[in-house]
Amino acid sequence: LGASKWQIMRYVIVPNSLPEIFTGARVAMGVCWGTVVAAELVAAEKGAGMMIMVASKFQQTDVVILGIILIGAIGFAIDMLMRWAEKIMVPWKGRG
Repeated sequence: LGASKWQIMRYVIVPNSLPEIFTGARVAMGVCWGTVVAAELVAAEKGAGMMIMVASKFQQTDVVILGIILIGAIGFAIDMLMRWAEKIMVPWKGRG
């Protein structure tokens, strides 16, 4: 139809790729968050993971549970933020 390569990229390829890009980004953010927490549990001097480790050594179950809830809440917030960004940038996903 006479579109240039740039126009094909801008109006066809990128918009059709965005839903999968966001899906990959959401999965990657989950893996990254899990890796950060695991690293804190192993070798951090501060952070939620270290708080859980210290509390478990002193048998402070309430602090351990609070830390687990905190980690889960932050992970959930990251996922909701990614879903919100996807909803704004890819409004056509899920329609049709």
